[in-house]
Amino acid sequence: MRNIDWNNVEEAKEFKKVTPGGYVCGITAVEDVNTPNKNGKCDYLRIELDIAEGEYKNYFLELYKSKGFWGLEMVKSYQENSLPFFKGFLTAVENSNKGYKFNNDEKTLLRKYIGVVLREEEYRSKDGKIKTKLVVDQVHSIDKIRSGDFTVPELKKLDVKDSPTTPTFDMSGFEDIPTPDDIDLPFGF
Repeated sequence: MRNIDWNNVEEAKEFKKVTPGGYVCGITAVEDVNTPNKNGKCDYLRIELDIAEGEYKNYFLELYKSKGFWGLEMVKSYQENSLPFFKGFLTAVENSNKGYKFNNDEKTLLRKYIGVVLREEEYRSKDGKIKTKLVVDQVHSIDKIRSGDFTVPELKKLDVKDSPTTPTFDMSGFEDIPTPDDIDLPFGF
């Protein structure tokens, strides 16, 4: 093992998980993405959010500091067929930020407030296990969130018949590797 100065290492903090529900959030990052796809081009904004009020304020900033990834984002397409949904997002942002009017410059969305409803959905992880994650299900004005005028959807279950099965591995050649029962380990392992 390499030599580590443990006096300069802070212990991991236990994070209380954010639960599904309505939250007043702030927009912390916006990226305009234009990528080619089979139909020509896909135009969307990738938007990172953090909780701006209450028990979980700055939760995703702390998660980023601890784990190195941002845990809450949403994608808002501005393809022709998605414009009504994008307009709903813009209306929620404008209604949540007095005097703000979107001018087709995504950078002006930074540090703006928006209300979101988070729901859980299942997914299959790389190790084949079914896990859950939080996703943005709805956007609203912050007034609707503060007043409780929203519905939190049920857990979205993974349709396992359509999901790839757990990967299988060829274990030949591993028969001679000792198991913990075969090794005399110290300290009761």
